[in-house]
Amino acid sequence: MKTYISVDVGGTQIRVAVYPEAGIQPLRIKKVKTVGEGTPLERLIATIHEMWPEADSDDTVKAIGICVPGPVDYANGIITFCANLDGWEDLPMRDILQKEFEVPVYIGNDANVAAIGEWKFGAGRGHKDVVYLTVSTGIGGGVIVDDRPMMGHQGLATELGHIHLEADSHYPCGCGQFGHLESFSSGTGIAYYANEQLELGRESSMAGKGKVTAKDVAIAAEAGDPLAVETFTRASKYLALGVVNFLHIFNPSAVIFGGGVASTGDLLLGPVKKAMPGLVYSETYLEGLHFAQAELGDDVGLL
Repeated sequence: MKTYISVDVGGTQIRVAVYPEAGIQPLRIKKVKTVGEGTPLERLIATIHEMWPEADSDDTVKAIGICVPGPVDYANGIITFCANLDGWEDLPMRDILQKEFEVPVYIGNDANVAAIGEWKFGAGRGHKDVVYLTVSTGIGGGVIVDDRPMMGHQGLATELGHIHLEADSHYPCGCGQFGHLESFSSGTGIAYYANEQLELGRESSMAGKGKVTAKDVAIAAEAGDPLAVETFTRASKYLALGVVNFLHIFNPSAVIFGGGVASTGDLLLGPVKKAMPGLVYSETYLEGLHFAQAELGDDVGLL
């Protein structure tokens, strides 16, 4: 049997799966902590070896695919930078792994790869033009244009969470800048605003419980807490502005939302969809638009 090995590298865990040449169900899958004995790169290599077919097996590996949380020079197989992984700066991952395993190796940014996954196997099936947003701790994105992933000159295109929405903002983004979409609508941005308001003495069921998380805010909002509802309404407002920018720039037929914060469903996305007609300069952008949550969950990067 011909197989592929797929690797999803995160700040917390590395997931390695073996997929058949045809089909989207993994034959084997293994998770290891990213940080532990040895370096993350050593742990990644060791886990791939564990998943490799036995010497006497009829199975063969056609290629290895890897997605990582950071910018990637995909043409040269170099990881430009990974904020949570020491030493992963200008790392020639493709060459290291091709030398180790002697099969072709392909590297991609996790959000771009997730966009490809949802386009090929998930909520974007059948669409030629797709915008994918992952709304989680941060906000990432990927774009499919005319059945081709948009990568850009250096592989750095479609950093959708880092569009500027507010000048002179004091709300921080995970990248160190201020006023980005991620500053307002990510899990981190939601928690930041709620904690800021609590420190100002706002009344809330969340008060007096220490630092709150986006999950805490979501639970409180579902229970009707006014500050929590306000916080999610604010996040939705900025997310709607971001999505309208993407509609105007890319004119997709599908906008797909993944990530833990987006999984709150109507709490975050209901107001976004409701705001669209009043924000686009022509409602033609909304005709036939598929506005959906991602379907593939944690397996999207592996697929």
